[in-house]
Amino acid sequence: VQLQASGGGLVQAGGSLRLSCTASGNIFSAIVMGWYRQAPGKQRELVASIAKDGTRIYGEFVKERFTMSRVTSNNTVYLQMNSLKSEDTAVYYCSFRRSRVSTYWGQGTQVTVSP
Repeated sequence: VQLQASGGGLVQAGGSLRLSCTASGNIFSAIVMGWYRQAPGKQRELVASIAKDGTRIYGEFVKERFTMSRVTSNNTVYLQMNSLKSEDTAVYYCSFRRSRVSTYWGQGTQVTVSP
């Protein structure tokens, strides 16, 4: 499975971005699809995930600012990010978890939020 992430960029604090991640395979074959992020010097952390049954989980820092969605017909998941803060600056990665021992990662897309 190959994942192509896009939509990152530079935005001012309070602004919005929408990230997209398109999979080469059927996203319904994934147990979970997720968005993670990694800031310089920090560990990768979960931003949001959506399970096969549609259950969504968000990181505590999201606080209703972000929404993850999917469009199965084009094998794409999205992350709508609103009210962005400078601390949201990071490289954002999408993931495709096929099983407990098999996870694919996209190449990452940079999100930079200026104060």
